[in-house]
Amino acid sequence: MNPVVSALLQSWDWRIEIIVPLLLFGTLFFTGWRRLHKSQLKPGKRQPAAVWRLAAYLSGIAVLAIALMSPIDILGSQLFYMHMIQHLLLVMVVPPLLLIANPFPFVMWGLPTAGRAKIAGFFTAKSGFRQSLRRLTPPGAAWLLFFAVFLGWHDPNAYNAALLNETLHDLEHLTFFATAMLFWWHVTGAGPRIHGRFPRPARIAYLLAAVPVNMLTGVAIAFATEPIYTYYASVPRWWGVSVMEDQMLGGILMWIPGSMMFLVAAIVLIAGWVQAEDNKEPLPETEWGTEETMLAPGWEK
Repeated sequence: MNPVVSALLQSWDWRIEIIVPLLLFGTLFFTGWRRLHKSQLKPGKRQPAAVWRLAAYLSGIAVLAIALMSPIDILGSQLFYMHMIQHLLLVMVVPPLLLIANPFPFVMWGLPTAGRAKIAGFFTAKSGFRQSLRRLTPPGAAWLLFFAVFLGWHDPNAYNAALLNETLHDLEHLTFFATAMLFWWHVTGAGPRIHGRFPRPARIAYLLAAVPVNMLTGVAIAFATEPIYTYYASVPRWWGVSVMEDQMLGGILMWIPGSMMFLVAAIVLIAGWVQAEDNKEPLPETEWGTEETMLAPGWEK
């Protein structure tokens, strides 16, 4: 194996400030999932603690670790397209994996009884914290905040500054991930459910509205005629990839796979909507089989 490739594969950055939260939340989720799973192993009981939820959550934890501590992070400081892969994992892959598992109740059940009761108090109907959180995080605000952070960090000055300063770079990743979790929270309908009903058609529109913003940003980067992020012109080039080729690849990754994630999520919601309609009980003939209805369906009073 090429010595450089071998060194990269071994160059995981085991950061304690990342490992501890990942282990903590992974352990809490697994403990809570196991408790709920055991309590539901009775005939006729619903099974919200399904195995696929555990698999989704642990996969999200694993992908987050890969994004932040694997050689992807090191290569991201040398190649723009690798940095883009890292960002796609942080905002398009990890949040949906974590949130489709509906982690809030499982993490709560992973806590000791006293801790669970204390945290639950923040989410009661009359809690000031719950009311403030509801006012600050409606779907529209979550959408705008996600794209404000997304576009803000892709400003050349901000992007270059983050690559030159480790603390700022960590802040970039933290804000990307936090706002993505907020964005996908509304899509998945995960707990805590404090905003009332967000209908499927509205969630589909919410996702589709994200596509042009992401797509246009990716296209602008891919077809730029000069380096946008000048930092990458100052570092050694890897594997014979030029600055402009690197930038084009990064833009294409944002444009196509990035946009596809929103579209795939919208298609999943549409499929669920159609399935829900198919599962509805048909109306009795007495409600639709009248002479007036059959003569002019839809025009009856």
